[in-house]
Amino acid sequence: MKISTKGRYGLTIMMELAANYGEGPTSLKSIAEKHQLSEHYLEQLIAPLRNSGMVKSIRGAYGGYILSKLPDEITAGDIIRVLEGPISPVDFTEEDDPAKRDLWIRIRDSIAQVLDSTTLAHLIQYQDNGENSDYMFYI
Repeated sequence: MKISTKGRYGLTIMMELAANYGEGPTSLKSIAEKHQLSEHYLEQLIAPLRNSGMVKSIRGAYGGYILSKLPDEITAGDIIRVLEGPISPVDFTEEDDPAKRDLWIRIRDSIAQVLDSTTLAHLIQYQDNGENSDYMFYI
């Protein structure tokens, strides 16, 4: 499974909102400028995140977006599924060779386990520490 810019930039948005959790709304413009991304593209990505209930929008001159849940209640898997769809390395059917089907299922389940056990709180803690030894992904 290849994660597209939708998933990667969506994680970026959500990590910024998690890093600013409790400090008021964060504008997409500030996220776009900080990460040198297209604000217009981020606007397209925030809609499904808002529709899923993970993000709330705040209107007004000092408006923007906030997480609707705590950073440790939102996983990378939640975000990726909203923006990318189901997690699966390949499309397979019941007619496929059982050995290959088992391999694809194990790969899918391993990826899902890593994504579902990684919260926004983990990601921003890892980002803040700036150390590679604090968090290791095994697939």
